[in-house]
Amino acid sequence: MNYRTFGSTGWNVSEIGFGGWQIGGGGAFGAVDDDESVRTLLEAWEQGINLVDTAQMYGKGHSEEVIGRALKEWSGGPIYIATKVQPVQWPHPREDDPEMAGRYPAEYVREQCEASLRRLGVEAIDLYQLHGWFPKGLEQTEWLEALRQLKREGKIREFGVSIRDYRPEDGIALARSGLAASQQVVYNLFEQRPADELFPACMDSGTAVLARVPFDEGSLIGNWTADTYDTFAPGDVRRVYFKGERFPKTLEKVAQLKAALAEALQLPEINMAEMALRFCLSHEAVSCVIPGMKNRSELSANLRVSGMEPLNPELLELLRSFNWPRNFHNPDTVV
Repeated sequence: MNYRTFGSTGWNVSEIGFGGWQIGGGGAFGAVDDDESVRTLLEAWEQGINLVDTAQMYGKGHSEEVIGRALKEWSGGPIYIATKVQPVQWPHPREDDPEMAGRYPAEYVREQCEASLRRLGVEAIDLYQLHGWFPKGLEQTEWLEALRQLKREGKIREFGVSIRDYRPEDGIALARSGLAASQQVVYNLFEQRPADELFPACMDSGTAVLARVPFDEGSLIGNWTADTYDTFAPGDVRRVYFKGERFPKTLEKVAQLKAALAEALQLPEINMAEMALRFCLSHEAVSCVIPGMKNRSELSANLRVSGMEPLNPELLELLRSFNWPRNFHNPDTVV
């Protein structure tokens, strides 16, 4: 496992982290076995992964509880635990510049932090993140004092933010301010815009970057077929993300991407999951990429990528043409 410096924190974190949404269960990504989740976490830590990202809203706290179970069984080195607090009320997905005031009241943030501490079974959360960042937070700063107070009390060690889906521009001014230790942002072969302005701003200020959704919720693993959509259960979030014409359009884009890579690399077959993770790790601003994992088979596939060479500049230039910003995350967004 390769390790990278996590911004200005002084932490050395595994370049591949463990995304904890899937293990929260609740049908969001199909069936989940908690015992297998615990075994997968322990194996991940044994193999050198030392950062886990979760949130209070993943399975309504269940992801944190499962991670807490695994931590009780773990006797190895330190594991960095990153979790998130969601706002009291999310803004409408189409609202571009929502108010920050009232989203993270101090007492609410404290209550949610203490609940996460109990579920995780830890004395302090290494990285406590706002699950939604809204740029007006640079002026409306109740959230900042709340997090600073929790840090002074030793309940959290560092704090960061998660940028709303497909809005990398929202984090630029925050990065330049240096207020947050980290930013988590969607970054993958189809969403490359964070590299334009956000990543340079993070590097200049020493802000760590967590790259999320590296597989585009599964499409960039490259194993979907025309029949895959019908296998998603009614509660599976992918039924919403890829509804209607989105699914065949995505399959077409992935096929084009595969063909371009096969031609460029002179290979008969392309491991898309490997290429997706290597793409994320090829940018020096990325401190850690956090693919979701539900079992040890998925873990093993992801672990193989650590230590591989970055993609060369010529290939990265080719891949720029596949930048395809679209917000499938928001079910009422017209694309």
